[in-house]
Amino acid sequence: MPVNSAVMSAQPLTRRRGVAVLLGAALVAVAAQVALPLPGTPVPMTLQPLAVLLVGGLLGPSLGAASMILYLALGAVGLPVFTPYGLPGIARLIGPTGGYLLAYPVAAFAVGKLSGDGRHWGRIALAVLAGIALIHLGGVAQLVILTGSAASAVRLGTLPFVIGDLLKLGIAILVLRPSLSPFRARL
Repeated sequence: MPVNSAVMSAQPLTRRRGVAVLLGAALVAVAAQVALPLPGTPVPMTLQPLAVLLVGGLLGPSLGAASMILYLALGAVGLPVFTPYGLPGIARLIGPTGGYLLAYPVAAFAVGKLSGDGRHWGRIALAVLAGIALIHLGGVAQLVILTGSAASAVRLGTLPFVIGDLLKLGIAILVLRPSLSPFRARL
């Protein structure tokens, strides 16, 4: 009987974690729909990076990364979870925004790992800064492959987003600081 009771008590925990992964992917999908095309760059301004930072911080490294892998899989099979601008399905992952998208699981993992228990502003700030840097690193890497120029990749894929991303970092810190520890305790 003790084995059965252990299995029974693990089921609600597993269910909660599964729901959390689904909700994390859904949050990023909704954030992707808030997209603004910018002149001179194939990369739209979206709320996706903010959502990725929040998902990583709230769910922790493993569940945050799993949520982003699920998000990518849903988009790759053609579900409308990516921004409304660009190629559909798996083609999006090899296009100009693919590097950003492919960096989401790594960024979510890093934010979840680095943010710790959420008690220290400095750790959370470092975590979200690392997360946004990893997203940009992935995006710029893909743009270098497509354009053949690091200068063009940075001009197209990072510089237009600096101010918006600084705002996203501030929002992420303000949201994660009070909610990270209590939220993770429930998972």
